[in-house]
Amino acid sequence: MSEKPQSAAWRGVFTFTPEQWGAAVLGGIVGAALALAILFGADAAGLLRGVTDARINAYLMAHPEVLEAMSDKLQQQEADAEQAKRQAAVNKIGLAKFFDPKIAYVTGPANAKTTVVEFFDYNCPYCKASLPTIQKFYQAHKNDTRFAFIEFPIKGPNSTRAALAAVAARAQGDKYVAFHFAMMGADEVDDAAIDAAAQKVGLDLSKLNADIASPATAESINASLRLAHDADVDGTPTFIVNGKVHPGMMDDAALKEWLKG
Repeated sequence: MSEKPQSAAWRGVFTFTPEQWGAAVLGGIVGAALALAILFGADAAGLLRGVTDARINAYLMAHPEVLEAMSDKLQQQEADAEQAKRQAAVNKIGLAKFFDPKIAYVTGPANAKTTVVEFFDYNCPYCKASLPTIQKFYQAHKNDTRFAFIEFPIKGPNSTRAALAAVAARAQGDKYVAFHFAMMGADEVDDAAIDAAAQKVGLDLSKLNADIASPATAESINASLRLAHDADVDGTPTFIVNGKVHPGMMDDAALKEWLKG
């Protein structure tokens, strides 16, 4: 699962808008009618001849699983199409753009064979649920894997404030990752949680607040939002592992599969 910006109706794995659902039902009825026509022996020139509303209704009432199966198939086709579009966008941009230090916090060897990019929001529950896996993998592979942490605040002012604080923390040496994990581990990230996480990892609060107000910090967030738009990334978390896009929550089993390519 993943979350989408508040200004849009995020589908998670996939749910229909009312318009999409209406189209899906219409398409399903037509598909059912065609299937029934074939079953009832309609000729090729008039597949729907003799297939009345009453007969369609009777068949669907007797076999409601037909609509469910068609709905599932349509959902999968839509999801596959969106994933293909997203992957094509990432391929067009090129992986190097996601490791731009003006946009992402980048760590790990530049020539690493394994690369992990994450778009996240500090108040996204699926990002928080992914934390144990990404934190464990980072600790085990920070010396042989290239990581890019990209702020993608989509859940309101607190998330934006947290993203600004994270970018500002980059100015204080190597404390970003510890600060990132501390904020991601908080139940709700607001000003108090930001300050608590900063104190926990030893950040200078005065400098942090000054850097939060810097135009350069805001521009970094704007750049990450533009990159997400260009890459067709519209939900959090979204991971790019070895160049392959994987929207949704990460757990140990998923990461193991993603690393296989």
